[in-house]
Amino acid sequence: MLVTSALPYANGPLHLGHLVEYIQTDIWVRYQRARGHECLYVCADDAHGTPIMLRAKADGISPEALIEAMFEEHRCDFDAFAISLDNFHTTHSDENRFYSEYIYRGLRETGAIAVRTIRQAYDPVEEMFLPDRYVRGTCPRCGAADQYGDSCEKCGATYTPMDLGDPVSVISGRTPVERDSEHHFVRLSEFEERLKQWMGASGRGGGVQREIANKLSEWFDAGLRDWDISRDAPYFGFEIPDAPGKYFYVWLDAPIGYMASFANLCARRPDLDFDEFWGEGADTGLYHFIGKDIAYFHTLFWPAMLMGAGFRPPTAVFCHGFLTVGGEKMSKSRGTFITARTYLDHLDPEYLRYYYACKLGPGIDDLDLNLDDFVQRVNADLVGKVVNIASRCAAFITRHFDGLLSATLPVPAMYEEFVGAGSEIGAAFEGRDYGRAVRRIMALSDRANRYIDAEKPWVALRDPARRDEVQAVCTMGLNLFRVLMVYLSPILPRTAERVESFLNAGASRWEDVAHPLLGSRIEAFKTLMRRVEAKQVHAMVDASREEEGHSDSEAPATSSDASEVDLEHFDRVDLRAGRIVGARAVDGADRLLELEVDIGEGRPRTVFAGIRASYRPEELVGRMTVVVANLAPRKMRFGVSRGMVLAAGSDESGIRLVALDEGVAPGTRVR
Repeated sequence: MLVTSALPYANGPLHLGHLVEYIQTDIWVRYQRARGHECLYVCADDAHGTPIMLRAKADGISPEALIEAMFEEHRCDFDAFAISLDNFHTTHSDENRFYSEYIYRGLRETGAIAVRTIRQAYDPVEEMFLPDRYVRGTCPRCGAADQYGDSCEKCGATYTPMDLGDPVSVISGRTPVERDSEHHFVRLSEFEERLKQWMGASGRGGGVQREIANKLSEWFDAGLRDWDISRDAPYFGFEIPDAPGKYFYVWLDAPIGYMASFANLCARRPDLDFDEFWGEGADTGLYHFIGKDIAYFHTLFWPAMLMGAGFRPPTAVFCHGFLTVGGEKMSKSRGTFITARTYLDHLDPEYLRYYYACKLGPGIDDLDLNLDDFVQRVNADLVGKVVNIASRCAAFITRHFDGLLSATLPVPAMYEEFVGAGSEIGAAFEGRDYGRAVRRIMALSDRANRYIDAEKPWVALRDPARRDEVQAVCTMGLNLFRVLMVYLSPILPRTAERVESFLNAGASRWEDVAHPLLGSRIEAFKTLMRRVEAKQVHAMVDASREEEGHSDSEAPATSSDASEVDLEHFDRVDLRAGRIVGARAVDGADRLLELEVDIGEGRPRTVFAGIRASYRPEELVGRMTVVVANLAPRKMRFGVSRGMVLAAGSDESGIRLVALDEGVAPGTRVR
């Protein structure tokens, strides 16, 4: 089977709302692999469109430079959260251009493309046609101010941008005018019967959730409208063949990115056949995980495009709800708009994988991240229940039995009961009801802990005649723990890897528990997971709140507060000796240099410094300076600065680094 997640947009970082989808998908993919199925997982950056063009212009860089930087940032975040992609690509690629043009020509040849003139909002200052969401004004129905040009957030009315009262361009602030433009449309009504058949067939197999099937029926009842797939220059994207100055709308080539990413993978994997997964009549599984807000595109436009060009439609489209934090929308002012990178700076990614799994079901209900509940659930379930089984049993085995497990289990029926629960837990994973799977796993962990509490190996050990009993009880406990970790491995893959090293045995495939571990040797137990401290969560929220206060300017804000601080407060500033091991100018920034500074942590830190007027990058390499090591990371438009180098000067051109003698080692505390 081939599995995809919706493509992250390449004009900003991933945040915890995005991660709901990628974690949900990855758990399902890892479960399929744990059952021995061939399951490929691909994704790509969505790299086209007006927002990217305008963001790049504002940053003073090319769109290509922007999407390249975002691609690398997204890739690193996916790796950090253990999202097991077989391929991560970009829609700004040769493969995507090829399949976009191929599908367009297929639709045109079958008469599914219409060309007609429409009137659009046009910004006379910026000299460009405006997407609907780049016009704001007063709702024509309810009178609500500052509404988007396509729909009202207050009353739900839909309209065209020029229907707004007092419309303005969000780019220039000027009143747009109307101009004629020739556009290309897909005649969606041509595919209505085939789409209904697809919905019915996939619906019988669970491929479209009930809520989405109901919404599709509403759309069919209202009548399918032609879909505008073109945009006018200037636009960052692919030009439509034989239509100079016209570009494919980003929502045409974005889902084609699934195909393009897989084609890119096939080019490197001769064992894969593109047509076996995308060809008309292919009997492999094709599954899309998406947010409920883009169901219209994925359950109408996308299958119609595939059908019209001779490809197979998806086997299933799985939608999920939105993320709230503390019952409310994510908010920068409250510190709850948390990026993936800010989370990673403070917390283990597997905590979030587990918490989302606890909350995720097969429907499209929204998911709430309650930070207090997050701390309590991770500590109580993972540390207090699951890991606790291993830590208490392993200590007896390594300390008193040289790491050797017993040759038999004292209660084999209990082990078989745990293994037998795999059918129910597996069915829950298969149906994306992860919350139900987690509840069953935690109920089993309670059983295992009660067993150990009842047997009291710490008491039995006092009687030399009961030593074999202690070894057997702890062997039983470790085997039950291993079963639990197999079931949790789709959620906690890296913890499962550490468990495999600790037990010297597999703990990530369903078949691994077919036989218990008996008479084998385990390694000394090392901490598998630490408790979440509330202060870590508070620091993450504070850092997210601070990020809103930072502007995208190159220089930090200055303060006129010259109040005194005592020595205790000053000593909280962690000053470290650092050696500059790399330096380069920052494109699009007049004052910044990007420094790589070694402060004895094993790998250099990236620090942005406004000293470009004083130094050429090459003359800084090898220099020793002083670094503020415990400064909160600062998100800038060029990247994240993880510290500050100390410098002084009377004006910008005279800023000089604080220097240290060569005899001081990187990482030395400076006082």
